[in-house]
Amino acid sequence: MPPKQRKIAIMGYRSVGKSSLSIQFVEGQFVDSYDPTIENTFTKTTKVNNQEYELKLVDTAGQDEYSILSTQYSIGIDGYVLVYSITSPKSFEIIQIIYDKLLDMTGKVNVPVVLVGNKKDLHMDRVVTQEEGRKLADSWKAVFLEASAKQNEVTSKKCVADIFHTMLMETEKTNGNTSDIKCSIS
Repeated sequence: MPPKQRKIAIMGYRSVGKSSLSIQFVEGQFVDSYDPTIENTFTKTTKVNNQEYELKLVDTAGQDEYSILSTQYSIGIDGYVLVYSITSPKSFEIIQIIYDKLLDMTGKVNVPVVLVGNKKDLHMDRVVTQEEGRKLADSWKAVFLEASAKQNEVTSKKCVADIFHTMLMETEKTNGNTSDIKCSIS
């Protein structure tokens, strides 16, 4: 069976770790040096539930409350990984604005979203609680995860790949394929 093609956009305020999460997933490494992303696309083949996916990750430039989301972020995109930093209340505020803009732009009431609170390794600098993140995700009917791109770790001792595997499962649910979905890393 040929791989299913899925396109996922990773969005959030600047410096929240969108590129770090993408690179950790695609290349298995943490890149410490920071160059603001213009826009990058990464491709990786991965397997979830014995189904192969050719995943295109659109790593967007950091958005703020004034940025106009380009329609390219609604056309052909199957799901969105929305990222904020647990150390930045501004990034948490911006992610809510981005979500509202996505709904306006796509014209949908519900879009497949995984909300990620990144930089959980910086727990001493935490300002956005896990409860606040979970509550926001629940209001969106989205999956919520906290992650550390640096430590390749996600809630419950999983790895960054689980963010993208979870996103693929969410896109399948939206497409009506809800047959007992389980995540397996490969």
